[in-house]
Amino acid sequence: MASHRVVSATANPHKLDEIREILGATVVVLGRPADLAEVEEDASTLEGNAELKVAAVVAASGEPALADDTGLEVDALRGAPGVRSARYGGPEADDEKNYNKLLGELRELGANAPEQRRARFRTVVILGWPDGRRLVGRGVVEGTIATTPRGDRGFGYDPVFIPDEGDGRTFGEMWPEEKHSLSHRGRALRELADQLAALGPVEEA
Repeated sequence: MASHRVVSATANPHKLDEIREILGATVVVLGRPADLAEVEEDASTLEGNAELKVAAVVAASGEPALADDTGLEVDALRGAPGVRSARYGGPEADDEKNYNKLLGELRELGANAPEQRRARFRTVVILGWPDGRRLVGRGVVEGTIATTPRGDRGFGYDPVFIPDEGDGRTFGEMWPEEKHSLSHRGRALRELADQLAALGPVEEA
């Protein structure tokens, strides 16, 4: 019996590594097609953006596709950056610009105490087949925003997010296996993997 084979929609090598680490050997995750144009993520929800990416990869590859969208929701910013998390610092923003903008806005609000910096990561991951079938996994992790970036592991907002269920370190200070056990993406992918397992094994041709 063979592993399930899916094509990832992400162009982020760090995220691709993370997806592969979490799903393990039961799912073979192939890289994004090199000739696939950037997908415009203009949906109003995380699930909508994930579906746009799944549909594009399925159309380009003809194979099952895996895509996720993740948002960081900060209570003091009324849920921002939310669905705009990856582009929060502007069209050409990188991870550092995104989280520095976030930290600057919280400073301007005078939100310095931990209870004023409550936040959560939310992930929606979709596995889609060419025949239109879909599986959806969701994951959420609650936490607070650090006052300064800490740690050089992970990516995105990891250096400024302190999960409630951890030991006070940011995701950026944790080893990958520690982060995966707590993270929004880990929870969403494990939920998806459970659904995939319920479909039964793939028979070899």
